[in-house]
Amino acid sequence: MIQQFETIQKASKDNVDAALKAFGVTSKSVQTIAVEATDYAKKSFEAGTATLEKLAAVKTLDKALEIQTDYVKTAFEGAVAQMTKMGELYTSLAKDAYKPFEGIVAKVVPATK
Repeated sequence: MIQQFETIQKASKDNVDAALKAFGVTSKSVQTIAVEATDYAKKSFEAGTATLEKLAAVKTLDKALEIQTDYVKTAFEGAVAQMTKMGELYTSLAKDAYKPFEGIVAKVVPATK
């Protein structure tokens, strides 16, 4: 009976340790994602403001269309690059948050087979 209690106690400690490690990794990753999202929003706002300023100074329709076309192209390329980067950050978050639990899952899975 004492041996079973010690086994349960060790498993509980392992689970808590894994949860704390996962929380730490998750916290850092979420902070990185938030900083990245904020930086992108700031850059997007600045690019939009600069484009509006250029458009306000335009004298011909052709030049306005050129400025707007350049802006849309750049904004789209930037959005695609940002989505790719954010996807990579979220994937990394999921992998890193799972790592502390790998050993625990490995112990449990063979026991159920």
